[in-house]
Amino acid sequence: MSVPAVTLVTGRARVTRVSAYVALTKPQIIELLLVTTLPAMIVAKRGLPSPWLMVATLVGGALAAGGANAINMVVDRDIDKVMHRTRNRPLVTGALTPRAALTFALALEAVAFVELWLAVNLLSAVLAVSATAFYVFVYTLWLKRTSSQNIVIGGAAGAVPVLVGWAAVTNSLAWAPLVMFGVIFIWTPPHFWALAVKYKDDYEAAHVPMLPVVATFKRTAAEIVAYTVALVAVTLVLAPVAHLGAIYIASAAVLGAGFVVLTVRLWRSVTPKASMAVFRYSITYLTLLFVAMAIDVLVAH
Repeated sequence: MSVPAVTLVTGRARVTRVSAYVALTKPQIIELLLVTTLPAMIVAKRGLPSPWLMVATLVGGALAAGGANAINMVVDRDIDKVMHRTRNRPLVTGALTPRAALTFALALEAVAFVELWLAVNLLSAVLAVSATAFYVFVYTLWLKRTSSQNIVIGGAAGAVPVLVGWAAVTNSLAWAPLVMFGVIFIWTPPHFWALAVKYKDDYEAAHVPMLPVVATFKRTAAEIVAYTVALVAVTLVLAPVAHLGAIYIASAAVLGAGFVVLTVRLWRSVTPKASMAVFRYSITYLTLLFVAMAIDVLVAH
């Protein structure tokens, strides 16, 4: 018995629409944010938190981050239309309307706040939604189109998940999560500027003053090196502050050395290939650094 063609078309349309909503949330970015949240929880607990608390925190954090990313796409749809890297996003292709996307985003934020408040605690809920507000109003609506320091300041939003994770366990904040926040805050510029070197023409066409657009590649690379050196220093400061041991310290030193070597290589020869090598390594770096953090605590206990 054959399936009516109209049924197949309707089914495909639904799948396409669901895929469009998922794309709005930028899943790859959410994944990176959650990779930093869970280790922060483990360090705060000095062991594994309850499975329920871990799941509840990660779900709430993913919803909040997804809502923030969706709002970003609504605001930046004019830019996304110009840039080759973003021309296939759902608001550019017409897969979704701005109104539908914004409604979806606000619903995610509301659900995230309520879920974190009821299943975790109020502090984690406030922190998660505050990160969204900062990302939307400070970075997307203000700094992104007006300042070459946009990603430096705006990157603070991406560092908040470690605070959410710590608050989920302790219902408070301390120096350790603040230094973790500093690690991600300082990591963000070299990570993003490396990508911006590759897509400099895109940002220039969209009139977005990313550092490689308003400064020479050589100066951009020098800034990347400087931030990376500062990053490695802060990761080592985290060890005594968060009571982390040899596994973390060795990992931070080795991973940091690799990061510095790649950024210096980029400074010596600023090419798209070298910049993407830094960009890809930066993701691996942050992931392994936080995994090492968690392993250090779990092995010690």
